Amino acid sequence: MPKHSGRVVAESYAKGEEAMGQGRGWEGAVLKLLRAKDFRFTVTGTEDVTPHYRRLHLTDGGLLAATGVHPTMWVRLWFADGGRPHQRAYTLVDPDPAAGTFSLEFALHDGCASDWARAAKPGDTVEATVQGTGFQHPRPAPSHVFAVADPASLPALNSLLDAFPAVPATVWFEGGDDGLPFRTDPARHEVRRVLRLGSGAHLVEQVRADLPALLEDTPDPYVWIACDTVTTRALGSYVRKELGVPKQRVNALGYWRA
Repeated sequence: MPKHSGRVVAESYAKGEEAMGQGRGWEGAVLKLLRAKDFRFTVTGTEDVTPHYRRLHLTDGGLLAATGVHPTMWVRLWFADGGRPHQRAYTLVDPDPAAGTFSLEFALHDGCASDWARAAKPGDTVEATVQGTGFQHPRPAPSHVFAVADPASLPALNSLLDAFPAVPATVWFEGGDDGLPFRTDPARHEVRRVLRLGSGAHLVEQVRADLPALLEDTPDPYVWIACDTVTTRALGSYVRKELGVPKQRVNALGYWRA
C-alpha cells in the first residue's frame, strides 16, 4: 500500500460524509419515505481476524434502545463512492442493548465499504439507516436447520445458529474459511465445504444433490439461504417449488451481487 494511502482514504471519506450530509440520492429518498431510522455509529476498536476479514467494534448511537434486537439483524451503512453516497448492508455481531455496542465484520474485497473498513480507526464514525431488517421465528420450531452461506453472510449465519442453540444444523459453506470466526458446534452442526466454481453453479449442484434425502427424515425443517443474489434466487426457488418446502419455512436473501 502506498505510504500515504491511509490518509488519502480518510480524507476521501471525510469529503464523502460532507456529500452525504447534503443528500443520499434516490435510495435515501425512498428510505426516508419508508420512515427508516438514521443513526451514527462510532468505531471504538478494530481486529484483523484474517488478512481478508476484519471486525470493527462500535457504539450504536442509540440504535438498540430504539429498535430492539432480533436474530440476523442488519443495518445499511452509508459510504462515499466517487463523491456519491452508497449503501451496503451488514449484520450486527454481539449486539448489547444495555451497553449500546455491537461489532461488524467485513469480508474484505475491492469496493468502497471494504476501503472504509480497512482504514477505520477508533473515533471514526459512519452513518447508518435501519429499514427492511426482520426475522420471523418458524412455528413450530425447527427440528433441523439447513443453511447455505459464504464469508459475506457468516455473521448472519452465526446469529441464526445462536437463535436455535439446541437445534442441529447442516451448513453448506461456499469459499475459503481459514481462520474465519465460525460459531458452529461439531456436536450439533455439520459444515460441508464447497468451492466457489462456476459463479455459484457448483454450490447449487451440491445442495440439489444433498438436500432432498436430508429433508425426508426432517418433520419440521427450516431452510436459510444467504449467498450471492443469483445463487440465492436459484436455490430458494428450488427449495420452494421443486422440494415443496412451505414458504414460511424458507428464508432466502441475497447478500451480494457477483
